[in-house]
Amino acid sequence: MTVRPLILYPDARLHRPAGPAAAPGETLRALAADVLDTLGAVSAMGLTAIHIGQPERVVVIRLQPDEPHAVYVDPVLTWASPERATHPEGSVSMPGVVEPVERPARIRVRYRDLDGAEREEAAEGLRAACLQHEIDQLDGIFWIDRLSRLRRDRVLKRYAKLRARADA
Repeated sequence: MTVRPLILYPDARLHRPAGPAAAPGETLRALAADVLDTLGAVSAMGLTAIHIGQPERVVVIRLQPDEPHAVYVDPVLTWASPERATHPEGSVSMPGVVEPVERPARIRVRYRDLDGAEREEAAEGLRAACLQHEIDQLDGIFWIDRLSRLRRDRVLKRYAKLRARADA
């Protein structure tokens, strides 16, 4: 439908938990379509409604450009394995910086689809990391909050340099 502008770090809205998504219907479908269109335009694997300024619990994921997308409405992590896995993470709201983040290797997520039907999904690997990253965003946890203080400070310095170059 519409590619919307992204909210960029350090915007405080990236640290606010999202509220519940709209009831199933045209408003929810239009929001999910906007998130999907924006996701494609910025070449991301996952995007939340928060990233485009709408504080609702909506996530769209497409790990590869040629695969179908998945929409998660009001997703909640219901189980996480004790085993851990590390994947490089970053955010379209903080472009240009990536850092490894350790998370549970396998998860289960409960959510609604766009018609309001309750669903549950198990995920592992990159899909599990992506879902956890986006659900964190819905909970007001920006990805760098998962880093040690030292690594977070380094990421912030790299990002500040990138922004200074872009503004010059």
